[in-house]
Amino acid sequence: MPEPLSPGELLDLDRQHVWHPYGPMPGRTAPLLVESASGVRLRLAEPVEGRDELVDGMSSWWSAVHGYNHPVLNEAAHGQLERMSHVMFGGLTHEPAVRLAKRLVDITPEPLEHVFLADSGSVSVEVAVKMCLQYWRSLGKPRKQRLLTWRGGYHGDTWQPMSVCDPDGGMHELWQGVLPRQIFADAPPAGFDAAPDEAYAAQLRELIGRHAEELAAVIVEPVVQGAGGMSFHSPGYLRVLREACDAHGVLLVFDEIATGFGRTGSLFAAGHAGVTPDVMCLGKALTGGYLTLAATLCTAEVADGISRGALPVLAHGPTFMGNPLAAAVAEASIELLLSQDWAQEVKRIETGLREGLAPAAEHAGVREVRVLGAIGVVQLDHEVDMAAATRAAVREGVWLRPFRDLIYTMPPYITGDDDLARICAAVCAAAREG
Repeated sequence: MPEPLSPGELLDLDRQHVWHPYGPMPGRTAPLLVESASGVRLRLAEPVEGRDELVDGMSSWWSAVHGYNHPVLNEAAHGQLERMSHVMFGGLTHEPAVRLAKRLVDITPEPLEHVFLADSGSVSVEVAVKMCLQYWRSLGKPRKQRLLTWRGGYHGDTWQPMSVCDPDGGMHELWQGVLPRQIFADAPPAGFDAAPDEAYAAQLRELIGRHAEELAAVIVEPVVQGAGGMSFHSPGYLRVLREACDAHGVLLVFDEIATGFGRTGSLFAAGHAGVTPDVMCLGKALTGGYLTLAATLCTAEVADGISRGALPVLAHGPTFMGNPLAAAVAEASIELLLSQDWAQEVKRIETGLREGLAPAAEHAGVREVRVLGAIGVVQLDHEVDMAAATRAAVREGVWLRPFRDLIYTMPPYITGDDDLARICAAVCAAAREG
């Protein structure tokens, strides 16, 4: 075993060698050093702002819905490790992947019935786009190669997903002129409970109709636009998209990487609208935050269309596709979720967030407070001072990760009422000081 390193040594090496997400190299702000995690708490290697542990208000970027070090998921991981941690998926298969695929088909909307297991959410979107493009090529319509989405979206950091993220003011604006040119509608009018705006619905229909000959698919985040701005919209627009895509021969893709597995109060956000996409992307909470894994599901029509082409295979195969360890934990995570009254827990969190974040609306500089399911958002009227906001949250004993003009929380579903109140106090403090 290597000699243990002190916290100071680790942070020094981190600064020299480790490139953190959305940051410069070397980093300008030292990250907090986590020693261990259990339940909803992150234990720090050394105290920060007088705190040696923090309540996690982020579910580790929305994935750790069951919290950390959960005995059920630990057991699933240990049991699978004793059999095999990995085996290639080309020409081979195994029980964890087969069971997981069947479970995903069972719980997602019909008629999604084929499952491609990928490495990460962004890769699942790449696969979804490839499916749609190849479907139309196989049907002899190669001109159908563009995508339509609405502004304010975020679908990942790899190439095709970047092309359907918001092109103006988003984190991928740098790549305009290099990325594939897609078609953008205005962002959907805000408000989950708001009646659909007929003028906006007409705009969606008109755009899809006008570009139908070149459109392979429409791709959107249903109900919640996540990293693009944490905004909520009426499920009615999903029905408009489904009807317009059907009318004009365009595929519909729902990116449920952030919204899947109960986060919005429905097991999948598509359930709020009662519609099924042709392709659905899942990730993040799929393994309960234990391991990286994602899935792209499609209908038999999409799969059969690809199989009828000159190239009858989907030419995509990540090295760690169908990883047995990740698949075993994912199935255990899904069973753990469904074995509980998860909807009631999400509703409890929603109620706590509404009550606890309401005072933030009175703070100077706060534009709006909004809550949906286990998502709470405070939007400022200015760019957040990330360092000041983070310090304020840490002083309250909570880990948050603000961005742009947003201070938000997506806590694990197991978060108790006292810890939820603490998270809300931290969001309010961060809003005051950020």
